[in-house]
Amino acid sequence: MDIKIVDVAAKAGVSPATVSRVLNNNSNVTANTKEKVMKVIEELGYQPNAAAKNLRSQRSMIIGVIVPEINNSYYAEIIKGIENKAYAQKYKVIICDTGNNKEKELDFISLLMNKTADSMILVTPLLSDEELCHIADMSYLIGVVGRHIDHHNIPCVYTDNVKFSKDVVSHLVQQGHRKIAFLSGYADAVDSYERLEGYLKALREHHIPFHPELIENGDFSEKGGYEAIKRLVEKQADFTAVYAANDEMALGVYKACAELDIRIPDQLAVVGVDNNRISRYIQPKLSTVSQPKIKMGRAIVEKLIEQLEHGEPSQERVLVLDSELMIRESSLAPVPGPSGSSPVTPGS
Repeated sequence: MDIKIVDVAAKAGVSPATVSRVLNNNSNVTANTKEKVMKVIEELGYQPNAAAKNLRSQRSMIIGVIVPEINNSYYAEIIKGIENKAYAQKYKVIICDTGNNKEKELDFISLLMNKTADSMILVTPLLSDEELCHIADMSYLIGVVGRHIDHHNIPCVYTDNVKFSKDVVSHLVQQGHRKIAFLSGYADAVDSYERLEGYLKALREHHIPFHPELIENGDFSEKGGYEAIKRLVEKQADFTAVYAANDEMALGVYKACAELDIRIPDQLAVVGVDNNRISRYIQPKLSTVSQPKIKMGRAIVEKLIEQLEHGEPSQERVLVLDSELMIRESSLAPVPGPSGSSPVTPGS
């Protein structure tokens, strides 16, 4: 009978990746686990396939990158950082655009793992933490941008969504606003619900009541932001400021306000996230959160290549980079109406 690594893993009650780590003397395996696995190997008479091991050691010098929307400037700048650093290290990059579709994400992962790429980077992936950990447990090297994954073998680079969201709301409160609408992104996106969490925490800290009617989904797109503001106005929601979870949606807010004759910032304060180039040129200039996107891309490549070269995760597996609230014209104006509580009124 041809004994395989999966047979050893099943009998020892561990993953195939753990068996592989034992065979390669990986220091991340405990002494008890190593002893248990080695005992099963001896009992079953398992012999590692040297040819297969040599084949796995051959590198393609390719890093796969999976992103939700390549035409979104947030992802485009992260990709730029990834590609620049990878090229400098003699690696090539394959970019896969999922269109925010989990099935496509899974298809691309399968493609890249099938000996196409040495490793892959997932930017704000739709897969759950458990699914990502399962990939890492298969001894395939992945890195994640925009999210923290609690796995010893997955390097992560991200910014603190909750913290900077609290900063945004606190800024608007300091400007006198108490009725602040929030435009969220994709329902399954970690960025979306973490930014919502920061928004809610800031409201509580400033003793401002939460009004669920002020939450609208904008799908992280300009069209979504445009439609979200239209819905808020149509249901006569009472708000004087909008926190859009990215600049794309903030642009949609600008478009809707122009059609509805709502003046920014005189009647409505607006803040976005990402500090896209256009945020500095639209009128009024958009207040937004600047994220070090190119730096995030470079950092995740550095961590992956270090792991590929040395076979061990970096001691600083998780890197949290700082964001900066860029206060510009769109959020600097007297609050309209008494106590900042008047609803936005088209044409007023």
